Amino acid sequence: MCSTDLSQQDSLGFDSLLTYNYVSDGPILPGLPDDVAKYCLALVPRSDFPAMGGACKRWRSFLRSKEFISIRKLAGLLEEWLYVLTVNAEGRESYWEVFDCLGNKHHQLPQMPGHIKAAFGIVVLNGKLLVIGGHSMIGESGSVSADVYQYDSYLNRWSKMASMNVARYDFACAEVNGMVYAVGGFGIDGESLSCAEVYDPDQDKWTVIESLRRPRWGCFACGFGGKLYIMGGRSSFTIGNSRSVDVYNPKSHTWGEMKRGCVMVTAHAVLEKKLFCIEWKNQRKLSIFNPEDNSWKMEPVPVTGSSSIRFQFGILDGKLLLFSLQGDPGYNTLLYNPNAASESQWQTCDIKPSGVCLCTVTIKA
Repeated sequence: MCSTDLSQQDSLGFDSLLTYNYVSDGPILPGLPDDVAKYCLALVPRSDFPAMGGACKRWRSFLRSKEFISIRKLAGLLEEWLYVLTVNAEGRESYWEVFDCLGNKHHQLPQMPGHIKAAFGIVVLNGKLLVIGGHSMIGESGSVSADVYQYDSYLNRWSKMASMNVARYDFACAEVNGMVYAVGGFGIDGESLSCAEVYDPDQDKWTVIESLRRPRWGCFACGFGGKLYIMGGRSSFTIGNSRSVDVYNPKSHTWGEMKRGCVMVTAHAVLEKKLFCIEWKNQRKLSIFNPEDNSWKMEPVPVTGSSSIRFQFGILDGKLLLFSLQGDPGYNTLLYNPNAASESQWQTCDIKPSGVCLCTVTIKA
């Protein structure tokens, strides 16, 4: 599970953005040139996108295009929202809640299609949320899925995308250079997997790539410098949890390895080109990985009381949020600002999901 920042500037000029193909059935706004009309629509607040998408097919097609998000990006109009998957007190129902950068709760997402699943992967790509694979309980046997569903944050709706080549759960997935990778996990018969595949959103197609040198499961992935990093979890080459890091280079289509990783990770997130982790053996410290020199450093978490307190991470407005998993309303959400002075890096935050936080993603759109 991961979050992706879409705010990085690309090399395209404004004129070159107006080259994407989409449905054309008349002018976007009567009386205005299309380039001006597109810019006018890009000025609409994000909360009004679903209504705008329902106005006509031309607007809806424009909202779904890469051109729309590119214009908003160049105009500095991207709005960052935090999507939190929560579960109710009985643990029977999960749902996505949406918060803006001020902490205001906007709405709940429509229910995810398909059977209720666990151990799935989530990735943000081009302003859209992908929910990949997972394990669902159907009767007594259960079922492993290769299904992929996409949530369009502009139109507030789900759609089914191309399925993976291999059904899997408890695997690693991440976006690198606009492509989505799924690696390892468990298969249909509960077997541990070493196979990997990559998703091309332009073709809506999954392609098998070189496998890991050994099966790996319970792991997670992140992208740095155009490479895919697989960390944590277990492998068939280790007695316990794996500390090695598998690194995939998409240019050479090969895997490499680093020896120094983290183990038994209970929470992770990428912020400002660094990886933040909490390991099960030490819930009171952040482990921070810098891929530029492959170094780790530790940052104490200012909590009191039980040493077994656990957190889930969120990223919002360039800050790391730590949601308590204790289910105790007395615990505040912690906020870590890596750019603040050392004495004020840690604060409390009013953002609080209505239930236990299972996972989060951040979407700028």
